[in-house]
Amino acid sequence: MAYYLNGASYGPPIQPPAKNYYSQGRRGADVGCSICRCFSSCLLCCGSCLVSIICNILIGVAVCLGVVALVLWFILRPKVVTFHVTEANLTRFELDPLNNNLHYNLSLDFSARNPNQRLGIQYDQLEARGYYGDQRFASVNMPSFYQGHKNTTVVGTEYLNGLSLVLLGAGGRRDLEEDRESGIYRIGVKLRFKMRFKFWFFNSWAVKPKFKCHLKVPLNTSSAARGFQFHPTKCHVDL
Repeated sequence: MAYYLNGASYGPPIQPPAKNYYSQGRRGADVGCSICRCFSSCLLCCGSCLVSIICNILIGVAVCLGVVALVLWFILRPKVVTFHVTEANLTRFELDPLNNNLHYNLSLDFSARNPNQRLGIQYDQLEARGYYGDQRFASVNMPSFYQGHKNTTVVGTEYLNGLSLVLLGAGGRRDLEEDRESGIYRIGVKLRFKMRFKFWFFNSWAVKPKFKCHLKVPLNTSSAARGFQFHPTKCHVDL
């Protein structure tokens, strides 16, 4: 029996078998990339572990230092040193209007109070500077000294005397004229020094605080200032 197929009827197409192609070069690239990825992962893992270890060490050191500082604070109970100008003697304060030279003669006595019960203080490189307005006109060095626990020490300066070029503006000249009329001069003094705290045989690192003192000093030779006495003046930390 014969079958006839017309042009419009076909069976489903038969796909040729798939061929697998293998490339030796491609396989080597895959292996190389895998090794690189593994090495990079190891580096990232080791790097993160190292950073974590360093952070833990730093945190541990900071905590230990904080605990030590807290224990020392409870043991020593440090208190701030205070300074006063106890005496001030002014015998001359004249500004030459022609050459702006200031002629001055001033002496000062300071008291330093160490309120600490367990800390001594070594003072080095002490310096006192005289100011009128914002113009410095004199400076003098003071002797170094050691101060014991809960002690008050009086330090005298040498006479601040001589002449210095002082350039005052209009406001400064008006202030100077007012001071001349009243016989009471508004003089600023700044203290600079290096100090170290001592506990038993241990010395701290050196610190360099600065203090400023706002004084009203009567001129001894001025009749207008008669009856006015200098009052001890506290100095404040100069920030």
